[in-house]
Amino acid sequence: MVGTTLDDIRRYVESLASDSGEYSLVCARTGDRPVPAVGLTFETRAIARAAARATEQYRAALRQYDPQVPYYDVIVCQRPFDGVGSGSFDGSGTARPTEERLHTEPSMIDFCHTVAGAVFEAVAASSHADVERAIMDTYFDVAESTTHPDELCLTLVESMATELDAALEPTAQLELLQSAATRLPPRRSNEVPIESTLLRLQTVTVLTAFSVEPTATDPTTGPWTVTLEEYAFGRSADRLVTLPFALELLRWRPRDGLAIAAVERLDDRPRGTWQVVVSPTEPSAASGLVYATSGCVP
Repeated sequence: MVGTTLDDIRRYVESLASDSGEYSLVCARTGDRPVPAVGLTFETRAIARAAARATEQYRAALRQYDPQVPYYDVIVCQRPFDGVGSGSFDGSGTARPTEERLHTEPSMIDFCHTVAGAVFEAVAASSHADVERAIMDTYFDVAESTTHPDELCLTLVESMATELDAALEPTAQLELLQSAATRLPPRRSNEVPIESTLLRLQTVTVLTAFSVEPTATDPTTGPWTVTLEEYAFGRSADRLVTLPFALELLRWRPRDGLAIAAVERLDDRPRGTWQVVVSPTEPSAASGLVYATSGCVP
């Protein structure tokens, strides 16, 4: 055991990582990169193996919150994972990743668990520990009637949004999400935050398409009018779950406040298509970070 909390274990895995490392962790069966080792590389195979053991411990701990967290056969592969290439077969009918490269499809399930893990870590480190139990109570109530893995992972994030919206004021929500964002791999500062956020959500199939219309002279600073097409967290008729979107955007703007407003469901477009206005703000003016209501205007 390297720690007793998700935060302890993740920090241990990160302490083993090196930017110049030649080894990374993947699932032997699927090629997926396991949370919390996504994007990390390690100097030696021995160090990577230690990280693999800790990664399995992290996922076991996360499974206490969500029993549907996938079981991965975590292995060490040489050279940083780049998501290109294919596996080989070991004679038993099981695809085995090559040493150098693996092929994987983006996983909405793992994205949801990444969001959930970061938020749970932030809650546990905050003064709002009672929210953790409320999230799980809400999740288990809804999950009893849900069996599909995709639905379960969406339900977990939606349960988080419900309880954070009920328990915390917007400024406290912002502080919590800023803390959660620091527990995720940082993003490159030369990218356009809003476009990179939306591309990430599209890559993991949280949405199928998007558009961004800058409403200011500088498209990098906002505000922006954003259309989310077939957004997985847009299933309600009048409320939009903004938690994963806001958390992802805060990875680029960790010190900013955000306001997500002017929410409109576009019924003449594919199901789950919404339009919102996203504005960087002072932290005291943050709003709409976990839920935004249709018809709300800035």
